[in-house]
Amino acid sequence: MTHNQDDLLIFADEDPAGPDERELATETWKLLIVDDEQEVHQLTKLVLSDFVFDDKPLEFLSAYTEAEAKRIIEANPDTAIILLDVVMDQDDSGLRIAKFIRDELKFRQVRIILRTGQPGQAPERLVITDYDINDYKEKTELTTQKLFTTIMAALRSYRDIMVIENNKIGLEKIIKSSAALFELQSLKKFASGVLTQLTSILNLHKNALHCNSFAVAKGQEEIYVLAATGDFASDVEKRIDEIVPAAVLKLIEQSFQEKRSYFFEDHFVSYFQSKTGMENVIYFDGSKKLSELDRYLIEIYCSNVSVAFENIYLNEEVENTQKEIIFTLGEIAETRSKETGYHVKRVAEYSKLLALRYGLPEEEAELIRLASSMHDVGKVAIPDAILNKPGKLTPEEFEVIKSHTSIGFSMLNHSNRSIINAAAIIANQHHEKYNGQGYPNRLAGENIHIYGRITAIADVFDALGSDRVYKKAWPLDDILDLFRRERGEHFDPKLVDIFFDCLPDLLKIRDKYSDTKLF
Repeated sequence: MTHNQDDLLIFADEDPAGPDERELATETWKLLIVDDEQEVHQLTKLVLSDFVFDDKPLEFLSAYTEAEAKRIIEANPDTAIILLDVVMDQDDSGLRIAKFIRDELKFRQVRIILRTGQPGQAPERLVITDYDINDYKEKTELTTQKLFTTIMAALRSYRDIMVIENNKIGLEKIIKSSAALFELQSLKKFASGVLTQLTSILNLHKNALHCNSFAVAKGQEEIYVLAATGDFASDVEKRIDEIVPAAVLKLIEQSFQEKRSYFFEDHFVSYFQSKTGMENVIYFDGSKKLSELDRYLIEIYCSNVSVAFENIYLNEEVENTQKEIIFTLGEIAETRSKETGYHVKRVAEYSKLLALRYGLPEEEAELIRLASSMHDVGKVAIPDAILNKPGKLTPEEFEVIKSHTSIGFSMLNHSNRSIINAAAIIANQHHEKYNGQGYPNRLAGENIHIYGRITAIADVFDALGSDRVYKKAWPLDDILDLFRRERGEHFDPKLVDIFFDCLPDLLKIRDKYSDTKLF
């Protein structure tokens, strides 16, 4: 089909930039142009030829027909953006392609920008609503600068979505592994999951293939590799000297000999020894300068791995391992959002105390103590720019923050173990309000699980009394006034009464676990 000249992209009063003459990086953002006009492809590539985002250039893919577009997108599931024309082989070719991408291929991450020279064929409100289109532009709108801005905004969105997906995948591996740690064969799966999540926590996704890390154990007679990533991921069954480079092996052996850890600018060796004398080393090389916060996260992970390994070696009860893992993951979630050091510990102890005073048995109160540490685990999947924003969040940013409840639930709800089940409930419901005005499901009254109602009070009490990136700690009198006002509104009225009855004990917990270090 041929369009008239008015349908072509217009670059009004602007000089397109020349082609980028530097070598392309090995990693790119894939941009698929779908249009039956050759000139549209040429002009788009010309204008965006020197476009770079996060040190990665664009890789252009071109399709001129509906069938060709479907073949290309199916073969390239990592496509970031599709610039999609409406009218091609058929009057609704673009809409058919969009439906194919979303409904048949189930590709939700790719950003689809509809470009049309005939807006009457695809009214904007209709296609945005019915076809899961991310942006809509008439071709006459897309000057050089506006095209640049549109692509930049779409890539930022795609990048943040992929960060969430990568963090979610890594954390789900940890959770699934923790539920099966009593099986000896899960040891290597667990170690691999820990290394994968460490890569995510340190924001090394785009260089993941180059992150060479090892989880190493020392047996009675030899050192052996439990898990590896990067270039050596598929070789873990070999002898250690066949897998680990000589210089790295020397550093690992030195760590075992001197029983100490080493941190360098862009890699580390962390040594840890269990109470029973079992020794392990984590070596990680991510080619990224490690900050103080990175080092703290690394130490948490190494401690977590140490506990898990020790329990498996000794064939102890799986619940002991799960407790350590869950609490550590709760700490990691809070550390990513730069919360104060003992927030997770305080919330856990407050929750157990409230549960006991509510009348729950000791065993169930202990279950809540452990599971409540995971209340904000979904924050691991929230982009740092939003999670740690010092100023007021926009409505869109607040919606992203709110999603941590549903994300946490989706990470935890596939286990039949009591601790994980309780953690899933708490992650999903700790922001529900007694009056039905909370999120994510606007539950009200006793439709909110008692675990969620208890953790809500513990979390708010501690959050208000702690410094955060966006606020200073409230005075105690102001906190207590808020709880009085929110009795029966935000909080279960019976639990608020219990809260005030046991306030002296809550304050003892707060003082016992006061923060000594801020991030």
